[in-house]
Amino acid sequence: MLDHIDKVFAATPSARSDVEIYQMWEIFKAVNARVKAGGKVISLLAGEPTLPPPQAAIAAAQAALSSGKPLGYTEALGIPALRDGIAQLYRRRHGLDIPTSRVAVTVGTSAGLMLAFLAAFSAGDTVAVVEPSYPAYRGTLKAIDLIPYRLTTDASTGYRVTAEMIAALPAHVKGVVVASPANPTGTMLSGAELRAIYATCRQRGLWLIVDELYHGVTYDQPAETVLAAGDDAIVINGFSKYWGMTGWRLGWLVLPERLVSRIEALHGSLQISAPTLSQIAGVAALEADAELVPRVAAYKRNRDALLAMLPRCGITRFAPPDGAFYLYIDIGDFTDDSVAFCKRMLEETGVVAAPGVDFNTADGQRYIRFSFCMDAAIIDAAIERLEPWFRSLNLRTAAG
Repeated sequence: MLDHIDKVFAATPSARSDVEIYQMWEIFKAVNARVKAGGKVISLLAGEPTLPPPQAAIAAAQAALSSGKPLGYTEALGIPALRDGIAQLYRRRHGLDIPTSRVAVTVGTSAGLMLAFLAAFSAGDTVAVVEPSYPAYRGTLKAIDLIPYRLTTDASTGYRVTAEMIAALPAHVKGVVVASPANPTGTMLSGAELRAIYATCRQRGLWLIVDELYHGVTYDQPAETVLAAGDDAIVINGFSKYWGMTGWRLGWLVLPERLVSRIEALHGSLQISAPTLSQIAGVAALEADAELVPRVAAYKRNRDALLAMLPRCGITRFAPPDGAFYLYIDIGDFTDDSVAFCKRMLEETGVVAAPGVDFNTADGQRYIRFSFCMDAAIIDAAIERLEPWFRSLNLRTAAG
């Protein structure tokens, strides 16, 4: 009589878990297959610095481990020394007095994103996401029952979102997610642009969440922080990029005062605290500018080498990045399928890049992203292979 009960009452996955799968994973599969077959790969795929963390951070972590003391949980908002150090970073970089009380240390910026979204929005709210952008914004929103609204930019404005675009958002939108410098474009907003966006969000009653993870990795001028415009934005940052500490899972939020207790409660419930060892290392890392500034100069050298290559290859539609370590280029003359194009490039040159479709749901099929946060020799080797290949594509396109 109960033979078919499993069919009647079978549990199903939640709708919130139906997030987009990165097409980049298809490229990883192709890379692994090539390596397994004995082939070589030059990877411009991941946004992960290849140099080690700052030596002071390593030494601090080693000392903590050697002490024999237990590395237990910390306060939900982070150890006081790290929160103080982050507040001092804003004084040093921007001349701002950010109270330590507004700083919350998180388990990487990924957890920071989720906590910010949970604290600011209610289930079912619609949140505008500037595109092209980091795909986890959309995935995180959907996973907690929020609705992404795609606010698309293009190369004609250097992929910059404007206050006017935000003012024109539909009335049901509750907030905006902006990145500066941005992944995948490297676009950086000026202080005037950030102030105008901040003022518009205040006027509209919108939450403004600004991802500033790539601060420190800029080329022609330093990045401005939205915190200079006022105290009501939510800022996300962390140690992954400038400090090269991706696997340490250490980030932070700077919050409006009215969200601090909410974030404290949420973080305590969801993650308890950021890793203690990483927090200890983070305190030391904050003082490592002398070691890190030359790395940024090396990224600039890589950027400039790639920017010089593209016109020689007949590729002219791209916006030079102001910061971060990515180059987002339009390859629409060659393909309308960026995933297939990346696989073909890997097969024919051994160089791998990220497909634009992950970053831009509107027209990402005609873009790819190069990452250049690696040793100069890797970039030079990639250019040596890519330049003749792109030229041959141009010849084929002209003949076809």
